[in-house]
Amino acid sequence: MEYKGTLIAVNDMEKAKQFYNSVLGLEVVMDAGVNVQLTGGIFLQTADTWVSFIHKSASDIVFENNAVELYFETDDMDDFIKKLGVFTNISYIHPVVEHSWGQRAIRFYDLDSHIIEVAENIIMVIKRFIDSGLTVEQTAKRMDVDVAYTKAALEQLG
Repeated sequence: MEYKGTLIAVNDMEKAKQFYNSVLGLEVVMDAGVNVQLTGGIFLQTADTWVSFIHKSASDIVFENNAVELYFETDDMDDFIKKLGVFTNISYIHPVVEHSWGQRAIRFYDLDSHIIEVAENIIMVIKRFIDSGLTVEQTAKRMDVDVAYTKAALEQLG
């Protein structure tokens, strides 16, 4: 068995495709009209067809349930925040926060109230700390990870 991705119900397929492309840079891989596959393993299904697949009524679909989120990472959090700022229709759950381990993240809703989190790639957090003058050991302590993990992440940067 192989996990292929996450399917979410949407009210307006064209608006959803535009949102996921313009905000998150996802491209359409396959478009069957009522079902669309995006890069990154995201599948969109129109809510009116989804109800028939799950044998429910339209009132059974709860969009703003706050029980799941789509999680993305970016190598350039500052650039993403600037890009996000040009969209006036974004409903934020919270502004950019920096977690205790140093990773910055923001959460917002898509057009159908699905939660989206965009966080800084953890390797880029390590790079940011090293570039600020922290040693590998200080970075590991700051992030509450072991030194071997920090060194392995730095090796991935080349």
